[in-house]
Amino acid sequence: MKKCLTLLAATVLTGLTFASFAAPPITSPETGQLRASGTVSASGATNLSDLEDKLAEKAREQGAKGFVVNSAGGNNQMHGTATIYK
Repeated sequence: MKKCLTLLAATVLTGLTFASFAAPPITSPETGQLRASGTVSASGATNLSDLEDKLAEKAREQGAKGFVVNSAGGNNQMHGTATIYK
């Protein structure tokens, strides 16, 4: 039981560490202070969370302060697009 809790805690902390380096998703009302500066796309994710992580990484590479997911879909492999804001 202790091993399971330790593994779970390590997994959560690792996820939080990686998420802090990516551009955060933002909601439409929050975009008022930012300006849309393009789009990014990603594919090959196995679930929506992985797709969001891929889009966040691409947004960060473009220097975005945030992004809004425009579309997401797929069966075995997810694909999607997002508008980036600077």
